[in-house]
Amino acid sequence: MIFEWMSDPSAWLGLFTLVALEIVLGIDNLVFIAILAEKLPPEQRDKARLIGLSLALVMRIGLLASIAWVITLTAPLFHVFGQAISGRDLILIFGGIFLLFKGTMELHERLEGKNHVKEENPVHAAFWVVIAQIVVLDAVFSLDSVITAVGMVKHLSIMIIAVIISVAIMMIASKPLMSFVNRHPTVVMLCLGFLMMIGFSLLVEGLGFHIPKGYLYAAIGFSVCVEFLNQTIRRNQEKLVTTTDLRFKTASTVMRMLGGKPKLQKTQNQQDTSSGDSDVLAAQALANEIFDDENYHSVMVQGVLGLAKRPVKSIMTPRPDIDWIDLDMPLEVIQERLMQMSHSRIIFAHGELDNLAGIALTHKLLNECVEMGQVNIDANLREPMIVHENAHVLMVMEQLRQAPLQMAIVLNEYGSIEGLITPIDILEAIAGEFPDEDEMEALAERLDDGSLILEGSTDIRHLSLLLDKDLIHDSEEYSTLSGYLLMHLGRLPENGDIVHADDYYFEIITMDGHKIEKVHITMDEAALGKKDH
Repeated sequence: MIFEWMSDPSAWLGLFTLVALEIVLGIDNLVFIAILAEKLPPEQRDKARLIGLSLALVMRIGLLASIAWVITLTAPLFHVFGQAISGRDLILIFGGIFLLFKGTMELHERLEGKNHVKEENPVHAAFWVVIAQIVVLDAVFSLDSVITAVGMVKHLSIMIIAVIISVAIMMIASKPLMSFVNRHPTVVMLCLGFLMMIGFSLLVEGLGFHIPKGYLYAAIGFSVCVEFLNQTIRRNQEKLVTTTDLRFKTASTVMRMLGGKPKLQKTQNQQDTSSGDSDVLAAQALANEIFDDENYHSVMVQGVLGLAKRPVKSIMTPRPDIDWIDLDMPLEVIQERLMQMSHSRIIFAHGELDNLAGIALTHKLLNECVEMGQVNIDANLREPMIVHENAHVLMVMEQLRQAPLQMAIVLNEYGSIEGLITPIDILEAIAGEFPDEDEMEALAERLDDGSLILEGSTDIRHLSLLLDKDLIHDSEEYSTLSGYLLMHLGRLPENGDIVHADDYYFEIITMDGHKIEKVHITMDEAALGKKDH
């Protein structure tokens, strides 16, 4: 009977072993079908994949049904230089040549970069042309699969069941394999190398030189392990790309489009080789870059690109720097303070800043004071725009465009005033500080040794760009050099405190109460004071 073997445990073992072997032998076929199907339009690829595997199944069952004819293929047909050539050898020779030819052509196309050009209306291969190539491929691999089945088991039903199961498994696995191959171009190159190696092995085997399959599978397995490591490295490198790196690359691209010459970031190897005197040279180069026009343009471009994700609190004028007038003071004192103000808009409050009364335009108050001798402040007060400290800058900028006074008060989650923001603050976030007349002292001073002296209020993002270091930590809430130093100190600062962070030394040289006023920045430790942190 056909299924009399079902009571024989050894027959079941042979079935499972044959299924495993058929799957292994079919992987090569499956990979090449995936590569050929990629030439078709996306909507036809699944159809080609299923038709190709179905034809392979039909062809293998047909060959199994004519086992007697398959066996005769091993009989010598003629001799060449004393070497007997059978029908099987001819199929292997022509199949090997076909695989070498197709593999070489596919490899050539990818090396030329033709497959990487994204055309608006790409020209795809004809459906039945691809199917014809798959049929030729199926014929080569089906013969090898059938001969393996005939050599392993005796029952025809076991062979057919094993072939059906293996092809069904390959049909299920083919779609994820095709998706994986299409997502990873380097894997396609690896598979083409496998197919050329298999084609060569078929060619030499047809000529009578046997190459053990174990050697091929060992080479394939080793190559797969190497490719797995490459994919892991690439994935980890993508995870380690910081937001600053992306902004720098984007800004560099924009600068090139605008005709500028963007500065190149130092590689890790270049940074590692810097020591001793080279550190001093690097510090001098840094100081030169700050006053370099091209670097200034790059800083501006990167400031624009980084504006989208910045919260208002990172660019606002902080509460201690807000000038305001207490309405509880006598009118004469208020008018005297008004005459001393240099701002175009003035904030009024009762007793303390959190008891906000409103905002008035300075020129209207001064005109009224000159014309009438006194000023009616209540009649000139306007209700200010209120924003939360974590609101995005771009959203607030759009609101400021529609606000009459173009000034917004920044509140924290408890309703306390944290600062204020104007269009000038947004412009300074892009282009750097625009100091008032009483703040005209240099914001960045270059010393003879190449080190820098900066204001504690220097924007940390601008400093990051100038130092070519990512000083921005998303988990920390600071936006200035002072906040950066306080985060590292973990206590109130004192004159002479030194912080060593991100390859630089930051020395606090001037304090205004508890406020950091001036900071000395250098890469040369010898240029610092004795007190270290």
